[in-house]
Amino acid sequence: MADILLTTLNARYFHAALGLRYLVANLGELESQARIMEFILQHKPADIVEALLAENPAVVGFGVYIWNVQEITQVVAMLKRVVPEVIVVLGGPEVSHECGEQAIVQLADYVITGWGDISFAALCRQLLAGERPAQKIIAGEQPPLSGIKLPYRLYNDDDIAHRFLYVEASRGCPFKCEFCLSALDKTAWPFDLDLFLAEMARLHARGARTFKFVDRTFNLNIKASARILEFFLARLDDKLFVHFEVIPDHLPDTLKALIARFPPGTLQLEAGIQTFNPEVQARISRRHDDARAVDNLRWLRAHSNAHLHVDLIFGLPGEDMASFGAGFDKLIGLNPHEIQIGILKRLRGAPIARHTEAYGMRYSPYPPYNILATGCIDFPAMQRLTRFARYWDMIANSGRFPSALPLILGDAPFTRFLSLSDWLYAETRQTHRIALDRLYDLVHAGLVAIMGCSNEEATHALARDYAGSGARGAPAFLKRGISGADKTEKTKSANQAARQLRHLAS
Repeated sequence: MADILLTTLNARYFHAALGLRYLVANLGELESQARIMEFILQHKPADIVEALLAENPAVVGFGVYIWNVQEITQVVAMLKRVVPEVIVVLGGPEVSHECGEQAIVQLADYVITGWGDISFAALCRQLLAGERPAQKIIAGEQPPLSGIKLPYRLYNDDDIAHRFLYVEASRGCPFKCEFCLSALDKTAWPFDLDLFLAEMARLHARGARTFKFVDRTFNLNIKASARILEFFLARLDDKLFVHFEVIPDHLPDTLKALIARFPPGTLQLEAGIQTFNPEVQARISRRHDDARAVDNLRWLRAHSNAHLHVDLIFGLPGEDMASFGAGFDKLIGLNPHEIQIGILKRLRGAPIARHTEAYGMRYSPYPPYNILATGCIDFPAMQRLTRFARYWDMIANSGRFPSALPLILGDAPFTRFLSLSDWLYAETRQTHRIALDRLYDLVHAGLVAIMGCSNEEATHALARDYAGSGARGAPAFLKRGISGADKTEKTKSANQAARQLRHLAS
């Protein structure tokens, strides 16, 4: 039983809610009366409500984000209908702005906007003492980081064994990119590095090996970044994995030398390019040295083992399809391991809203508030780009098609992949739930039908890819490749097909 429950819906089980752990760590004398209960989006609202009420809580706090607000709205509505006396407190970025128009805010008893580390504890003390503040919307107090207790002891053994451990050496961001809520920050604030690294050492000693830093600007302070990298270099083993989000145009030699020492599979760097169009960069207040960013990305691919994940966004104000395509082709030339194609979203409170009328920005009224059309890209074209992004994840970012991908991209990557994307959708009317064997068959057919590849060339490339994927089926393209002119060979068993597959892949 717990007087205070902290809960949220994560996208996947292997995610862990860092924010909830901060709230519990800073409850002071109330910590023993609190419990964290995490769910995932696939859980049914009624089952979540049942699990929460089994704890007989007085206060339930929800972490609300763009990806879970619809589901949590249903949970809160049901919870208040069944046991209206339970006090519901909301927090998180989705309810920290434009509160008045949100159904979930109307259902709740209290909302803490912004930083909740200290303010949630203060509210709980009042509520458990029988006091009910008259003000529903409470502006969260932002204390100095020295006044916030670090939460990492609250990762339990199951978290350490099975989940990403989210950590942060700093909060905030000095940059003003208008699509991001961090544009509202005045600066970045570092935690005490000695205390932080001591917490990381304790986690590592308990068996933690997957550390995902959520800092917006990991390499802003080079001395601090270097110390963190040195910390993990001193603890290298075959299970360690560390993820950082980096500023791509700020990579001095000090950091390069440290990054180059990480062996394959241990370090992932996420770099946000978003757009190469200088006019669009200026329009969204994104300060960026493209030439330096390109040089650094090229260096990382040539001289480090870091897995390089680079972000682009389509739908930015004033950027048309040709400009986005040119940026995509430029990034392809730098050969990152992954290109994450993001769809512009109008986050509540983000300054990007100021461009809505001038640039014909039309967003979905429902979370996650994706861009539907702009003055440069109409709705049908935006739908094509959305499908492009999905198929790109399935084919390129999945890593399952290393031999086929160069055949697809040729010398005009954006144009050719968009053509394949259009063809795939015309053939399937699906962008999800395409079985792996069917996907290989579709890519094979697309290579032959619209990419100008011969059947033999497509078959050999995809056979190598299929063998490397570890799949054990027998896709139709492979059976056809085995049979040649002898149609009776199409009846070969899956095991025979798999043996031929290994032969073709060799």
